[in-house]
Amino acid sequence: MAERKPFRKPREPKEFDDVVVSINRVSKTVKGGRRMRFAALVVVGDHKGRVGFGMGKAAEVPDAIKKATEAANKSVFRVQLVEDNRTVPHTALGRHGASSVMLKPAAPGTGVIAGGAVRSILELAGISDVLSKVIGSRTPVNVVYATLDALRSMKTVEQVAKARDLKVTEVR
Repeated sequence: MAERKPFRKPREPKEFDDVVVSINRVSKTVKGGRRMRFAALVVVGDHKGRVGFGMGKAAEVPDAIKKATEAANKSVFRVQLVEDNRTVPHTALGRHGASSVMLKPAAPGTGVIAGGAVRSILELAGISDVLSKVIGSRTPVNVVYATLDALRSMKTVEQVAKARDLKVTEVR
């Protein structure tokens, strides 16, 4: 008997892990009543310093998650980490809307001291020791934007020295 071909191609391993941070039911009032849709907020990362996020809306939850994941994969950026990708280089404050997120480097063994959306992002970025605090509004969308703003503002000692035209040995 001839060997059978598999029905579908085997899946290649995914480049990024994804976490659904929030799903929100939104409605639009039309002549016949309310039209319900779903908005999904997804964060993706590779646990090696790359992270991104996306939002998607659709009539069904799985479709919204799929759209958000595709958008997140397009918005991936590299996070500057220090000490073998263990923690952030310095204290940073990210802001978006009424939300502010403070990230501080932590000693080895501290773990990720964060909650909700901030924890998802930091774990997917591969950060293992960090302290965080959300100040102001705790709306998930604004907290995600503020956390990513703080991560984007991170600079290593070498980057700052290069910008100031100094040698790294002069800085320390």
